[in-house]
Amino acid sequence: MRHLGGFLIGLVVTAAVLAGGGWAVQQALGNAAATPPDNQKMWIALGAMAAVGLVFGLVVAGRISPMATFVPSMVLLAWTVVYALDVNRAISLIPSAPSVNQIILDAGLGAKTLLTSGVFALLGVALFIPVLMPSRWSRPYDDDVDEDYEATPEGSYY
Repeated sequence: MRHLGGFLIGLVVTAAVLAGGGWAVQQALGNAAATPPDNQKMWIALGAMAAVGLVFGLVVAGRISPMATFVPSMVLLAWTVVYALDVNRAISLIPSAPSVNQIILDAGLGAKTLLTSGVFALLGVALFIPVLMPSRWSRPYDDDVDEDYEATPEGSYY
C-alpha cells in the first residue's frame, strides 16, 4: 500500500515539475524580457518556483516510498532521451494548439526551455538517486511489532 501511495505522489510531483516549473520559468523569462518589469508577476513566478522546489526537496529527502521519486525521474529522463534521439518528436509532445488555454501554453513553453537546457536531465538524475538506496524500499523499523508477542512471567520456565 505504501508503494501505491508513493506512485500517486510521484504523479503529483511529475505534474508539479512539468506544469508548475514550466509555467514559473516562462513567467520569469517573460517578465525579465519585458521593458517595464512587473514585480508582482516576478514574485508570483518565484513563489511558484519555490513551491516546486519545496515539493521536490520533500520527496527526495522524505522517508516515503521510492516510487514517489521513480515516477517523475523516469518521465523526465525518458523525455530527455527522446529529445536527444529525435528533437522534433520531443518538442511535438508540448501542447501548442491555439485552442489550448494560455496557462497550459505557458507551461509548455517553459517546459521546452527546461528540456532544451538540460534541466530536466539534471532533475531526473537527482530524483533517481533515492531509488538506488535499499533502505528506501524496506519498511521503517517499528517498535510496536514486538508487542504482538506475549511476555513470559519472571519466574516461569517457559
